[in-house]
Amino acid sequence: MAYVAVSGGEEAIEASIQLLDYYRSGTDKDIDLETIENKFGLLVDKVMSEAGLYARSYAALALKQCEGSTEEAVFLLRAYRSTLKRSHYTKTADTGEMRVMRRISAAFKDIPGGQLLGATYDYTHRLIHFERENEDASELHQMFQQVLDKQMPEQLQDYSRVSDMLKEEGLLDIYEEDNTPPYDVTENLLEFPAPRSARLQTMTRADTGFLSGLAYSVLRGFGQVHPTVGELRSGYVALEIPYPGKAEESIYLGEILLTEVETFNSASDKEQLKLASGYGAVFGRNENKAIAMAVIDRELEQGGDYPPQDQEFVLMHGDCLEMNGFISHLKLPHYVTFQSKLDAARKTRRKQEHGESGTV
Repeated sequence: MAYVAVSGGEEAIEASIQLLDYYRSGTDKDIDLETIENKFGLLVDKVMSEAGLYARSYAALALKQCEGSTEEAVFLLRAYRSTLKRSHYTKTADTGEMRVMRRISAAFKDIPGGQLLGATYDYTHRLIHFERENEDASELHQMFQQVLDKQMPEQLQDYSRVSDMLKEEGLLDIYEEDNTPPYDVTENLLEFPAPRSARLQTMTRADTGFLSGLAYSVLRGFGQVHPTVGELRSGYVALEIPYPGKAEESIYLGEILLTEVETFNSASDKEQLKLASGYGAVFGRNENKAIAMAVIDRELEQGGDYPPQDQEFVLMHGDCLEMNGFISHLKLPHYVTFQSKLDAARKTRRKQEHGESGTV
């Protein structure tokens, strides 16, 4: 899964672990899991996405256990995930039937069903509201519960995809239908060239900052330069499993919150009068990661000489556990290898000082 940096005697290790509890004990006020889950929703969503496990309360518990470290929380959640029995595979979730909370398009002003701004920090003033230090959380919660009760629609609206309009006009590249079962990177070794299902699965579990940095490099000129967000939507998607012995019937399991993005790019073939597309989907509300994923999806599909277009570079270096684990392993003892480097440097210096040749 990743490197684990542990060194020292047994007593020293036990004392070190006890010190972690000391740092968590900085106040006699506790923070319960419900508070973390609901007050730090975006952080919980980030941890679930990178861990590949949709479990809000467990993600909140992991964050509480490790002082809010996202990398450590992802490690804990993935480790727990590896112990779970895989009893069923859900049917393919249809995001076209998403119970939408937010839906926007940067490509068109008017889209079928209309744009739904929803909740976003994009238009806030980025000023700290110091009065919230003493806000009444109970009063705030009750107020918005009353608002929601009054605004609850009688019937949910269906939103067709923006990309469907372009496909109907023949203006958007369409991926050929592939009935091959999705490649599961958690059970199979990632090989190159990787199928698209493996690339998408790896990126949705990748570190958010890593993907965002790669997408930023694309926008700065190391790739297709400037894709357009055709549609961004966040909402709840139903999960179902086949009814035992009756594949045509389903058992409803529940809903998960997803953010999904489709981007439109210039086609790689300039003579082809169609646009190319990129796709991204992640757990929870994590729009920047979903956009970055869609940008890199298109870059990997096209291929090229830049890092964001290299499958091995992107897929092998974006995993937050492998990334942080490998860096963390530098804290382990490297006495032998370092002494070898030091001896070589001293040997070379002696040769230069005495003008000698050959071995010393």
